Amino acid sequence: MTDHTDQSERARGWFEQLRDAICAEFEAIEREAGSDAEFDYASWEREEEGNDDPGGGTRGLMKGEVFEKVGVNVSTVRGNFAPEFAATINGATAEDPGFCATGISLVAHMANPHVPAVHMNTRFLVTGKSWFGGGADLNPPIPYAQDTEDFHARFRAACAAHNPTYYERFSKWADDYFYIPHRGVHRGVGGIFYDHLECPDEAAFERNFGFTRDVGEAFLDIFPKLVRRRMESEFTPADKLTQLEWRGRYAEFNLVYDRGTLFGLKTGGNIDAILMSLPPEAVWT
Repeated sequence: MTDHTDQSERARGWFEQLRDAICAEFEAIEREAGSDAEFDYASWEREEEGNDDPGGGTRGLMKGEVFEKVGVNVSTVRGNFAPEFAATINGATAEDPGFCATGISLVAHMANPHVPAVHMNTRFLVTGKSWFGGGADLNPPIPYAQDTEDFHARFRAACAAHNPTYYERFSKWADDYFYIPHRGVHRGVGGIFYDHLECPDEAAFERNFGFTRDVGEAFLDIFPKLVRRRMESEFTPADKLTQLEWRGRYAEFNLVYDRGTLFGLKTGGNIDAILMSLPPEAVWT
């Protein structure tokens, strides 16, 4: 594994800074709704036999009046992939299975079915190569064209500031990735998804790190606006049932297809942090 300690530390610092800003904004929304809900933080340490510095992370979890369940995780882990899993990871091999991964991952399930659920993550990985990945996608049980357009427009602007091809490429990647084959449906209305923005030199690292920071800033800018737009909307029992059925689809994707879930389980991550993406309540009819 190539040593990119300084780069990994810079990325880790940003992910933690973004976590703090997002959690503060979400708590502010709860205050506006008359709730005193706050994030509860639980740190965890990874274990790997023969590894004196395996890393760990912090799971942040809040259950409030607006955010029925929202988890914001940050982690930095180091070690070796299992040989069969190493073969599936960019830059890793059975002969050279070492890795370092640092990132932030967020999933919010909302109390009001008119408020969209959302997923966001950004990460920096080092194996024999180093690269950034991440993105964000909107998951409304009851879609609104205005919300969808505003969400995409904000990420379109973030992409355009870095590369004129990014938005078209990464929005299609999100559409292709966040799809439930056995249902024949997408799990939401898309967003952007990117991976393997490789950093073979310092200039590439700075360029891709800058883009990844802007993805986080775009999320912090647009999603709270959508929450405030819809959080006081009245809803019916039928609306709630629609939300719970949709959550079942969301759970199916995360348990069957999501690469982040698999990565966490295959690298000895904290189970509660990995599965915080699952909704607090769902139904299957």
